Amino acid sequence: MLPALWLASAAIAAEPTAPQARPKLPISVAFVLAAGAEVVDFTGPWGVFEYVTVPGGSGSPYKLFTVADATRPLKVSGGLTVVPDFSFANAPMPDVVVVPAIEGNPSPAMLAWLKKVGARAELTMSVCTGAFVLAAAGILDGKQATTHHSALGLLAANHPTIAVKRGARFVDSGKVATAGGLTSGIDLALHVVGRTFGREVAEATAKQLEYQGTGWKDPASNAAFAKRPVSTAEHPLCPVCEMEVDPKRAPSLDHEGQHYGFCSEGCKTAFQKAPKFFEW
Repeated sequence: MLPALWLASAAIAAEPTAPQARPKLPISVAFVLAAGAEVVDFTGPWGVFEYVTVPGGSGSPYKLFTVADATRPLKVSGGLTVVPDFSFANAPMPDVVVVPAIEGNPSPAMLAWLKKVGARAELTMSVCTGAFVLAAAGILDGKQATTHHSALGLLAANHPTIAVKRGARFVDSGKVATAGGLTSGIDLALHVVGRTFGREVAEATAKQLEYQGTGWKDPASNAAFAKRPVSTAEHPLCPVCEMEVDPKRAPSLDHEGQHYGFCSEGCKTAFQKAPKFFEW
């Protein structure tokens, strides 16, 4: 059995139909980058904020910029090269922070910057496994959160103070919000637009983008991932990331009378460190 911490169903929060108190414009949004940052994770929300217009306004009410360890070019996913606008040493204080999935561990400078701005920003949000970066910075301690469906168990195992939500397209905890995998970031960004400027503005933004997805209206819309898949002899799954494995080649071990196969040695190691989070 899995801990209730991981199995808790996604809470459904009411979508705001009216804006909060009128924010001071422009709203500055910092997109945190590092080598291997997932392109969809940050360009999806970037595109949403870019296309927002409000009645009586001119252009987007959001001012967007990128920040990284340094302003030298870095390669993100798919081989795209990006030149960050600022380094963590000279970036302006943002109102909103967006953290995508990155390659490897976050740098000390990134974590220090996130801790500093997280205490003052109106919202710090992650997309996909960017949740692990927020967790490493201590921003998710004691909060509900989600991440890519293949990493839900790892997030719960590595950070037991976080209430990890299955089946959540996004989780809005007020000053902190987390999205599921990849395109979930678009929905979280539209949700943020709705909570800031109201449903009509969010609807208009989605229309301008010709975005047909409706996940931003229902935080529990990742229902396909609400239940953990079952591993069978015919279709064995890695207990950590839930990917299908080849039993003839997969690293394996026996634990409490159960045979487990893993997609990689990394997943096997993760299981050995905290098996109670991954047992079938």
